[in-house]
Amino acid sequence: MYRYSEFDTAFLAERNAQFRAQVERRIDGSLTEDEFKPLRLMNGLYLQLHAYMLRVAIPYGTLNSAQMRQLALLAEKWDKGYGHFTTRQNIQYNWPKLNDVPDMLDALAEVGMHAIQTSGNTIRNVTADHFAGAAADEVADPRPYAELLRQWSTDHPEFQFMPRKFKIAITGSENDRAVIKAHDIGLQLVERDGVLGAKVIVGGGLGRTPMIGKTLNEFIAFDDLLAYLEATVSVWNQIGRRDNKYKARIKITVHEHGIDDIRARVEERYAQVRPQFKGVDMALLDEIKTHFALPAFREASVATFEGAYTNDPVFRSWVDTNIAPHKNADHAIVTISIKKHGNTPGDATAEQMRVMADLAQDFGYDELRISHEQNVILPHVHKSDLPAIHAKLKEHELATANIGLISDIIACPGMDYCALATARSIPVAETIATRFDELKLEHDIGHLKIKISGCINACGHHHVGHIGILGLDRAGVESYQITLGGDGSENASIGERAGPGFSYDEIVPAVERLVYAYLDLRDSKDETFLQTYRRLGLAPFKAALYPEAQADAA
Repeated sequence: MYRYSEFDTAFLAERNAQFRAQVERRIDGSLTEDEFKPLRLMNGLYLQLHAYMLRVAIPYGTLNSAQMRQLALLAEKWDKGYGHFTTRQNIQYNWPKLNDVPDMLDALAEVGMHAIQTSGNTIRNVTADHFAGAAADEVADPRPYAELLRQWSTDHPEFQFMPRKFKIAITGSENDRAVIKAHDIGLQLVERDGVLGAKVIVGGGLGRTPMIGKTLNEFIAFDDLLAYLEATVSVWNQIGRRDNKYKARIKITVHEHGIDDIRARVEERYAQVRPQFKGVDMALLDEIKTHFALPAFREASVATFEGAYTNDPVFRSWVDTNIAPHKNADHAIVTISIKKHGNTPGDATAEQMRVMADLAQDFGYDELRISHEQNVILPHVHKSDLPAIHAKLKEHELATANIGLISDIIACPGMDYCALATARSIPVAETIATRFDELKLEHDIGHLKIKISGCINACGHHHVGHIGILGLDRAGVESYQITLGGDGSENASIGERAGPGFSYDEIVPAVERLVYAYLDLRDSKDETFLQTYRRLGLAPFKAALYPEAQADAA
């Protein structure tokens, strides 16, 4: 993983000292809240319902054990003992005191971390496939290119006050685990005639007007990537809407102008900026790549693993559900679920963070990843170590075998924390997970992604959930809309609204009716919920959701 240079360290120290002075001026009244707001947002500090919230960047989701332990320290020393991992592979602290935030930022800097550009109308934290560098199906590790983009975009003088925030995601595989088609720019690594480059997708996004991104360029070689992205963002920064924040995202610009017009404008701008980048970005990229070499994988017998897999059904269930293939046949990718049934999706205690840090140091070549699905990954684990890892995870409520299942729910903080939320998300997620654990149906249901947002901003990605739930305020009462058939994979699609919303008390029974309908409708146990929905369409699921309407029609 990338290690900070002297320049990085000096830059961060200067930035943190600057913000410390700004905080002091806010506390002594020299700055009003309106004056302070743009300054704090540049440093990842929000004002939520009950307190400030600090959002810490975890670029492309990659951490080492020292960094994870420092995150635990922040949670314990300056918050309430836990942190919340987000759908942008970041971590949020929901209860810091304003006068403590500079100390938190200095503590982060000690381990090469920061909160820069985790908020504001700028290029946000670049996200990546959480299996990057380990996945058996990737063309190349996308993280060096994500780091290149991070360095290019950090404090970029032209891109600090854009029409709205801007999000970039990158994957190295045809199997999209980074939801690249729902980003302002999505990049997929591809190889053409022996040359590695990227497919560029533009104009995706969720929120008030959800859209799937369109292909801007089928292939751009990496020695031209920065220039091409500079041109793309620059074009949007010039012509993007600033008269209406709901129409300011690049997806609206692409929709209003059309992809052909945007492509022509980008090509024109690209021709202008390309000479400024030629050679510089590749020299930087070559240096960055040295930080992402694979570890020296150890060799050992897998007999211990095979014996445990054969004789221990609990371990076997965990392996079958939470383990993914690694590019090294004797190794595995471990996804640690921090979604024990009934717990808040994405929340991890300081103790749990330290346990995961220890496992990474002892068994995982000192690497961890945060997924956009709000779980934690050990990307490189020898199979012989899996029984010991599972045993340690069980001691700390981290061994739930539910990855990709109905209780592996993505949920935003909702109205429990967020000032923008119009409904609660967390209790709905907790209740759904608890209910299907009680029914003991989870593994029979199989692959099913539920995603919940507490407002139209869609931080819970509900539009691309197989079952999406959107919480709204209807005359002071929480109302939950259901969308069906969404997909955040390489076959991305926006879910279809099923009909009228449900009250808080009705939403979990409604989901239960949907699931039972699916179990009756699927043509085999191998057909997933999404496959069944795509085969049959909305009608039979709508009938299950609204039985009273069907009875009235009859």
